[in-house]
Formats: sequence, structure tokens, C-alpha cells
Amino acid sequence: MAQIQGQAGVNLSTELANYLSANQGNLTSEQLTQIINQYLTGGDKLAAQGGSISTGIYKRFGEFDYVSGKIEVVTTGMWSGDTGSLTSFYTSSTQATAASGDYYYNVYNADPSSDTSAAIQFSLAYGHKFGSGSVSLENNDNSTIATKATYAQYKQILLDQDDEYFTFVSSSTAGTHDSDDIYVINVARARYKEKMDAGNWSLKLSGSNGIITLIDDSGKKFSDTVGKAGRVFNIASGSLNLGSQAEATVESTYAANGEGYGLFYPDQGLLILNPSALTEVVGSNVTPSLSVSSEAQNHNLLYESIKGGGDFEARRTENVSTSHYFVRATNREYNYSNNPTYVTGSDGTFSESTFETNPKTFITTVGLFNDANEMLAVAKTSQPIAKSFDKEVLIKVKLDF
Repeated sequence: MAQIQGQAGVNLSTELANYLSANQGNLTSEQLTQIINQYLTGGDKLAAQGGSISTGIYKRFGEFDYVSGKIEVVTTGMWSGDTGSLTSFYTSSTQATAASGDYYYNVYNADPSSDTSAAIQFSLAYGHKFGSGSVSLENNDNSTIATKATYAQYKQILLDQDDEYFTFVSSSTAGTHDSDDIYVINVARARYKEKMDAGNWSLKLSGSNGIITLIDDSGKKFSDTVGKAGRVFNIASGSLNLGSQAEATVESTYAANGEGYGLFYPDQGLLILNPSALTEVVGSNVTPSLSVSSEAQNHNLLYESIKGGGDFEARRTENVSTSHYFVRATNREYNYSNNPTYVTGSDGTFSESTFETNPKTFITTVGLFNDANEMLAVAKTSQPIAKSFDKEVLIKVKLDF
């Protein structure tokens, strides 16, 4: 049993009387609980259960009616419509022939020339450290040397300041291979949101040597390597083994020529591929042109290989902040409705005569308001919930943001 002790110069009865006088005789259970808790000792505290009884359409949340600051990890399919597999690939002829086409191709899930719902899923680019694959200044004074700019751009984003080359794993005694050129798969920001789900993507590439499936070597675990752009994994040949209980199978991180397939940056939504390793396993159809007499647009070679493979599976993951609100309707609350159909005539007679002694309502919607009575959120129940004097209802509203 809790013991209420007065404080020096303060009387509980006097304080309650003063509080009632200042508030025109109104005192909610939360206010009463707050006052009494000032006088409780020994760790005893009263808890206001579910706030005060409401006689209107609004009810203020009590101290114990909400829980905020919860973080949940949510993973969904990465492509439009939250699908996990992209099997159709299209480019825009307008974009490909524009100046931007020398730098990259946007890849859509539908034909943008005929389908208004077509959305960019990812972009493809080719970069060369010294500008091969783009027309040189010697051949064209207006050249922007797109491939050199692309290589430099991704080097600046992903590599440390002292790194001049993209370095892939190698079977050689050195263990690494510096590459002059790269293929880039840049997933649209709206697609991967916070980050791609490491260990949960696969890409099929098709060529004269057949089809190869690329995954990463994360094993769905944390990476041992964290660089300037966050986590980094090696790209490998293998299989996700979806539909079975087996873990992903990583066959090899490098091709027969001893050069690594590439690097995966899940926090950036980027796959950096090694063209020479791809040529070894996919075929000559992905061998980039190093000519400087014209714009080669080598990224089109990668696009055709992806299109031929016909399957890019990927998921994304994000941390979602959640709040839980417990909406409580006690047996004495919300048993009447202000819907005009609840009564009939000007005298306010109940439409249903049994409501005189046993009123009933059906809860279908909960609105969350701020102190200015501005609606911030609306929650719908899956089905109407019956409410009467012999029933109490607890509805949990979950807000994700």
C-alpha cells in the first residue's frame, strides 16, 4: 500500500482545491494522477489507464497510450511495384541519341515510347581512365571525352583519395588487379531507397559463351571491407538458391583470366564490373571498343547482354521509424454516433428503437489529431468493430515514417 506524505508547506487537499478552482472544477484522471504522484514515496506511482473518459468524438492520449522511436528493418522487392525480379528491359531512343547517351543509358521496365507507366530502374555506363571508347580531342575539338569523365566521376565517389584505379580481386600472387576501364550499373535512387540488400540480388548476363549469373560474396553477413562509399563486396559467379533452404552458392570471384568480376556497393546502389573478366565468361559481345575516332557507347553492349539474360533479381532494405498508438474505447465511450442516420426526426428519436436501452456503434475509422485539431493520420479497421456498453475496444495504430 502506498503512503501519501505531505511536503513542507504544501497540503494535498489544498492543492487539489486550488487546481479545481483554477480549472473551473474540471479535473481529468491524468491531472489527478500527476498531482497525487508528487506525494507518493518509495517508488510507488499511479498510472492513468487509457486517459480520461470521453463524452465526445475526441480523446486525448494518455502517457501510456503510445510508444514511439521504434526502428524496424523492412525489405521489399527493389523494382517498380515492389517486385523482386525484373525480366523486361527497355531503353529510350530519344535519350540514347541525345548527348547524355554518350555517358549512360537509362533502362526502363516498359517501353517509354508507348507506355506512360514506364519508369527508370537503373542506368548503365562505361568508363575508361584514359578516355578510350570516346572520340578524342584530336578527332573532335568539341569532344567531352565521356568515358574518361565517367571513370573519374565514379572514382571520386567510391575510391579513397590516393586510389587511381578501380582494383578487383585477382588469382595472381599480387591478389589484386588494377583496371583501366569499368562497366557501371547504377540503380535508380527511388528503387533502392536506403540500400540494396546484400546477398539478395542476382544478375544474368548472356553472350556468345552462354549465360552467367552474378551475385555478391557477402553471404548475407557484414562485409570485412568498409570504404569511402560504405560497405564493399566482391561480385562473384554463383546462385542465390532461391526456393530452397540452402545458402547462396559462390562459385568464384574471378574469371578464367584471373581477374575479378567486380565490386558491389550496397549503400550506393552501384555495381562496378570488370569488362575484361566479363569478356572471358560472357563472350566477345561485351568486349568494349577502345577506339577514339567516334563515340562507341560501350554501355550498349552491357545493356544487350542484360536484356539477353532476361533476369535481374534484387531486393532493398531500409530502417523504418515506427510509432504505436493504443486507441482505447472503454465500455462507457463511443456507444453513440453523430451520424445523421443514427436518429430520425427533429426530436432526435433513435432510428433503431432498441438503441434506447442498448445503443450500439460500429468503429471503422480512427483519426489522429494534433492539439490544433488538425488531422495528421487516418487508420482504417479491416472490418467494422462492434461497440456497446458491454464491450471495450483496443485498437493499435502503427505509423511508419
